[in-house]
Amino acid sequence: MKIWIDTNVLLDVLCNCPNFVEASVKVWKLCEVKKLEGYISALSVTNIVYILRKELTPQKTQEIISKIMLIFHTADLRTSDLQRAAEQYMSDFEDAVQIVSAERIKADFIVTRNIRDFRESKIPVFNPDELLACI
Repeated sequence: MKIWIDTNVLLDVLCNCPNFVEASVKVWKLCEVKKLEGYISALSVTNIVYILRKELTPQKTQEIISKIMLIFHTADLRTSDLQRAAEQYMSDFEDAVQIVSAERIKADFIVTRNIRDFRESKIPVFNPDELLACI
């Protein structure tokens, strides 16, 4: 099963977010052991580093990026993704980019904590708990 993982699910794990970490860790682990084929946007990697930049040394940043790259497939960001996302007229452009990128790689599901902002998705969208219940 090919899943597209939104940045916030990865941040749940990396930041140990108390209300969300358990299900997000399980999704992460299923990708790590290849029971799920987890895809993320290259944009997610840069966003994670940007968000955590004050808390990370260059060495820790490199470790996190290496770990993410070992576990998840990274979809490149294409000009066509940006053009299609702009045509979505969504209020959150980054979420639109996530949706069109997930469509391009033919993901079965999108996993995010922010389901409301993915209403326009043609791909079924679940939070981590809902995905785990499905599988």
